[in-house]
Amino acid sequence: MASKTISEYKEVIRACKEVFEKKTRDYGTAWRILRLPSITDQIMIKAQRIRSIQEKGFQKVDEGISNEFLGIVNYCIMAMIQMDLPQDADLEMKFEVIDPLYDQAVNETLSLHEDKNHDYDEAWREMRVSSMTDIILMKILRVKQIENNAGKTIISEGIKANYQDMMNYAVFCLIKLKS
Repeated sequence: MASKTISEYKEVIRACKEVFEKKTRDYGTAWRILRLPSITDQIMIKAQRIRSIQEKGFQKVDEGISNEFLGIVNYCIMAMIQMDLPQDADLEMKFEVIDPLYDQAVNETLSLHEDKNHDYDEAWREMRVSSMTDIILMKILRVKQIENNAGKTIISEGIKANYQDMMNYAVFCLIKLKS
């Protein structure tokens, strides 16, 4: 089952990266101007829209929840890239420069997924997409609290781990929505 999951995971990431690359070629790296709390808020907007559609049972804007989960994946990756770049890095970067940074964030997060998936025996497969949406929203609230505390935690995992968890749950949702 684990190899099936890795294959499905990588397929979702390919679709996410394709959108990321096309948007980067259209808009450049305008997202680089965003501070981490702004990226967190972008993720929150997407997750809240998903939850709203789930609760109402319909949408008025012709863009489904899969696109929003895809956006969550890409915003989480953008956040991780921002965290790793030096303060004085250029705002505008070519895709060829960002591409390996995207892959690095994905590879680190996939590795975390593999470790957790081993320990939890793919429990996410039994979860509802709506529950995973709620968990993403909870993790957003955690990140916002950590950001409000200037990044300091007493016992909790840090911001990056929460972005990784949100990304993994969004990937799981995309896998489940394709099934």
